[in-house]
Amino acid sequence: MLDADATVAALTERPRRTVLLSDYDGSLAPIVERPEDAGPLPGVVETLGALVARLGRVAIVSGRPVEFLATELPVPGLAFAGLYGMERLQDGRRTVDPRVEPFRDAVAAALSSAQARFGDALVERKADVSLTLHWRPAPEVREDMLSCAHELARRYGLSELHTRMAVELRPPIAIDKGAAVASFLDGFDVGAFAGDDTGDLPAFAELELAVDDGRLDRAVRIGVVSPEAPADLVRAVDVVTDGPAGLLALLRRVADEIREPA
Repeated sequence: MLDADATVAALTERPRRTVLLSDYDGSLAPIVERPEDAGPLPGVVETLGALVARLGRVAIVSGRPVEFLATELPVPGLAFAGLYGMERLQDGRRTVDPRVEPFRDAVAAALSSAQARFGDALVERKADVSLTLHWRPAPEVREDMLSCAHELARRYGLSELHTRMAVELRPPIAIDKGAAVASFLDGFDVGAFAGDDTGDLPAFAELELAVDDGRLDRAVRIGVVSPEAPADLVRAVDVVTDGPAGLLALLRRVADEIREPA
């Protein structure tokens, strides 16, 4: 395990050759009952702005739609990979993985069925690409919701992705945060990713693989821990921070250590 000092040193030794990537929910924004209420901690936007100016690349890799991320994090030069990499937003241009297209009607039908059963408050529409059923606001519907998600996935040919107190229905294509992270690494020597949940484990694994096969000289895997963190998280990372506040403090140290834009 690295301590905070060693982590800062690793991320500031070659700033213009470093790419910093982060999850959003549970990493830069506290977990809240209603997904639409999840805003970044105070100071996150300013800190990301400083890092964009001082590092080679900074991007958000999240399960959220890129439109939501860009609204919550209005930082010029910040790139976004949303919906676990099925969406991208860079230089103001949104793109969607073309493999999603054949499943748009299936996603729309599953969304309609889920909303009819659980209501809009518990069913999140993610652009026109996927949907998530949340039981955090109503824990008593967990088993019913899981059963419904399984049935809708089977009926409409979608895949299930289980996260914190939620299940996402999405096109059954081979893409995850690991693939999204890989797409940001070209041309850099040092790569870092911060995440807090099961969906972030492929991102950590991709960084380790990138070092093993020579695409990166060094990787820094930052686990943002909480009482809800999966057991595998700590085993998959190089350093841990105490929730989003801990990650923000670490990122501020990185920005301050570089001091001036390179």
